[in-house]
Amino acid sequence: MSTSHTSKRMDASVPLNMRIKPATRNLIDRAAELLGKTRTDFMLEASERRAEEVLLDRSIFTVSPEVYAEFLARLDAPAQINVRLKRTMSTKAPWDNA
Repeated sequence: MSTSHTSKRMDASVPLNMRIKPATRNLIDRAAELLGKTRTDFMLEASERRAEEVLLDRSIFTVSPEVYAEFLARLDAPAQINVRLKRTMSTKAPWDNA
């Protein structure tokens, strides 16, 4: 099976150059060494993790108008009696029994 040139390029590594202060580089090197990683592997792992966090924090999900209407209806509905919750809230905390 042959692969196209496009898929080979998508998987290939590309250079990323940056300027960094020596103190920051030394900090990264010390942390990478503790984990038994190279500076590159450490920086890639850390930056990839942070990028995923940022993107996940900004992710917006959508639902159909029907699902959203049901959600709003449940929020607006009067609270249901919950016997277990009522019992829990009326029971003294263990630290109050002393």
